[in-house]
Amino acid sequence: MKLQTRYTDISELLAIKDMPSAVAEPQLLLFNDKLADNFAIKHDSEFLAKLLSGSTIDNDVAPVALGYSGHQFGYFSPRLGDGRAHLLGAIADKDGTLWDLQLKGAGATVFSRGGDGRCAIGPAVREYIMSEALHALGIATTRCLAVVTTGETVYRQPPRPGAVVTRLAKSHIRVGSFQYLATQGDIEGLEKLVDYAINCHFPDISSTGEQRYIEFLTAVLDKQIELVISWMRIGFIHGVMNTDNTLISGETIDYGPCAMMNQFDLDTVFSSIDHQGRYAFGNQPNIANWNIARLAESLIPLFADQESAVEQLSPVVNGFAAKFNDAFNTMWQQKLGLAGQHEGDHALVSELLGLMKQHQLDYTNTFNALTESLLADFAIPTSLKEWHKKWNVRISSKSYETMRAVNPAVIPRNHTIEMILAEYEASGESSLKDAFLEAFNDPYVYDERHFEWLQAPKDYDKNYQTFCGT
Repeated sequence: MKLQTRYTDISELLAIKDMPSAVAEPQLLLFNDKLADNFAIKHDSEFLAKLLSGSTIDNDVAPVALGYSGHQFGYFSPRLGDGRAHLLGAIADKDGTLWDLQLKGAGATVFSRGGDGRCAIGPAVREYIMSEALHALGIATTRCLAVVTTGETVYRQPPRPGAVVTRLAKSHIRVGSFQYLATQGDIEGLEKLVDYAINCHFPDISSTGEQRYIEFLTAVLDKQIELVISWMRIGFIHGVMNTDNTLISGETIDYGPCAMMNQFDLDTVFSSIDHQGRYAFGNQPNIANWNIARLAESLIPLFADQESAVEQLSPVVNGFAAKFNDAFNTMWQQKLGLAGQHEGDHALVSELLGLMKQHQLDYTNTFNALTESLLADFAIPTSLKEWHKKWNVRISSKSYETMRAVNPAVIPRNHTIEMILAEYEASGESSLKDAFLEAFNDPYVYDERHFEWLQAPKDYDKNYQTFCGT
């Protein structure tokens, strides 16, 4: 496993050398063989357990903890950083693309602020399963290579077995990374970070000077819109869209308080710490826009004149709404298989969503039923019968193909995830995990053999809450 150094040449503040802490009894619990093949990593349980727990560092690259700031629920924390994560280095896939190899839960770092830097088995398995499910659903996401149990207890409430997650990401450059260097007054590092981010994620940007920063902000904005649209298309609620959890590459990161929406309601929120619904399902676009504004603020020091910077960057930020609305309308058009664009489409979509909320209809199953009704005598909710007649006028012979490509049949239901996590916490294994992940080999195909995973919980997760892994 040949690793390369990343980030240390950008700024001494950004990547600080920090060694993981060895654990008592590392054991490989989950290993992503398909993902490993893409990096030519062999399945050697004993070696990988030691390496991916942080107990053995077998390379010439020094592990680092990354520094970043973050607006957490709107409140700015100037110095957050990797409080329980160590970046071992970058590894190339078969195409030559570099990915960060990071251990989450491998002990305290210089950014831990008194924390233990550890991770419990539940959040570790959650990240593995949720990230694999979202990847299968076609959502841009970080990936999980492995979960290693530590043989130690992590003292949360209640105490739980410990584990370390191995995360792969095309980079860990966050909006908070730019905020951090700007806050620290490291203008040279900030400029280098922009250049590195462009070379890594937006190589088509070839402009120079201040125009380069404007095009960079525009490219990041477009990626965030694409990501949030994909979340809303499948009913995903991130739960903690802080600027430190916003990768400029437009990939999903941090699966702590995330959840899936069952019955349709734009105000759906499950996070136990989101008391105001800041990161509710329907508020995710607004927060993405807000985060982009924070990125724009961080770029201002790179301009020769601050007033000019605001004048040049503001139109990009203000253009978010129009771009998002166009993409949002296209999403609904695809989910409903609407042929072309008609004046009454907005009213048709609004009526459907109103009926779904009024009758507490399941988001995934409703669109799946509408999709399958085009092929067979598939039951649709009685409350949609009259609306269904109007919709039938707007579909075409290609509607099924369009709808089936964007409406999943199976999603990682909250209650199913919790059953799997409970099994791992109780016994260190799960009888459900393999069959559940098998259903994601083709999540957009309706298959009655996966009936168990297609069902919404009877109470629609009425009292369900998610929690941050820390």
